[in-house]
Amino acid sequence: MKISDVTIDDLKEYAHVYHNEDDKLFTSILAAGKSYIKGYTGLSIEKMDELEDITIVLFVLSNEMYDNRTFSVQDDKVNFVVKSILDMHSINLL
Repeated sequence: MKISDVTIDDLKEYAHVYHNEDDKLFTSILAAGKSYIKGYTGLSIEKMDELEDITIVLFVLSNEMYDNRTFSVQDDKVNFVVKSILDMHSINLL
């Protein structure tokens, strides 16, 4: 699945949310997740569409944002799976 094809319904299904009360929140989470990935990697949406593993990062980030209402960093460590996938595709390194 391309990252540009992900909808709030996809995010809700991944998070096992079966009501519509949080649709506004999921709309914000979807935009924030894509923005975070784009800023982290420096990739355009078009380039991210070529990388299906990036879509998994969007699902993980979105679920974490919904469950915890924040992106968890524990002991100065970012989620390993998310960091690994984003690092593989990052063209934004200084």
